[in-house]
Amino acid sequence: MSSNAMIRSRTLRTVVNAVQKLYPQALADKTWDNTGLLLEAPDRTDRPSPKTHKVLLTIDLTKAVADEAISLRSSVIVAYHPIIFRPLKSLTLANTQQESLLKLAQEGISVYSPHTAVDATIGGVNDWLADGISGGKREESGRVVIEGVKDVPDSGMGRIVTLNEPKEFQELVDRVKAFLGLKHVMIGKPPGDKKIRTIAICAGSGASMFKNVDVDLLFTGELSHHDALAAKERGVWFITCFHTNTERGFLRDVMKGKLTEVLRNDVEEEGEFEIVVSERDRDPFEIV
Repeated sequence: MSSNAMIRSRTLRTVVNAVQKLYPQALADKTWDNTGLLLEAPDRTDRPSPKTHKVLLTIDLTKAVADEAISLRSSVIVAYHPIIFRPLKSLTLANTQQESLLKLAQEGISVYSPHTAVDATIGGVNDWLADGISGGKREESGRVVIEGVKDVPDSGMGRIVTLNEPKEFQELVDRVKAFLGLKHVMIGKPPGDKKIRTIAICAGSGASMFKNVDVDLLFTGELSHHDALAAKERGVWFITCFHTNTERGFLRDVMKGKLTEVLRNDVEEEGEFEIVVSERDRDPFEIV
């Protein structure tokens, strides 16, 4: 019997199966990541079952997002980043993340996190970023994964894109800003001037992914001070956008539509599902 078959709520089981169809758990990096069903909330027997089950998509499960899920009467939250990352020794109201989990459990709202399965899958967040900076595969002479997943061809963490024609750095910066809807990004420009042909891409924090790559440009959410210095010393250009700004748009542009389609086509007998992208989910940093 599969672990999903053990999920008591039929609605939750339906959503989890749909998410895993798109982003199989076999693709997640279980050596450090904590993906899967993180909170299986009991059904609220004091409330009638909703005609439409709402699934809330978010990058981070903050107090604001938890309150949003409760106000929407959501059935499930799909949180890209796992709110439970390290082992818990207790659940108390003294910790804001634990408080959110307790409130959600009380309201009958479960939490699932796909995280690195979304990064590694074909057509996942890293391919979305690659399309955004390159202009799509028609503008590329090659696209490969940086760290492949065993026995799953073409899947894996990170991407290296080779452009058909080298591009000016500023053109790529402008393209990233427009694609991600950002007024500002952070860049690194080594001495000299050259056009960009090869780009290494990693959603979120990409430094560990870039250690052994030989490219013209790094495109990621964040680099540490020392990683940025090292890149410039090697003559490598970079664009960083703050961690979650390289992930959040994927929920709206890709995941919402794909999950809606799977739930509509595969599980009609379960009733209606509405996929909602959180309006309260925000990057913790602001530029002023």
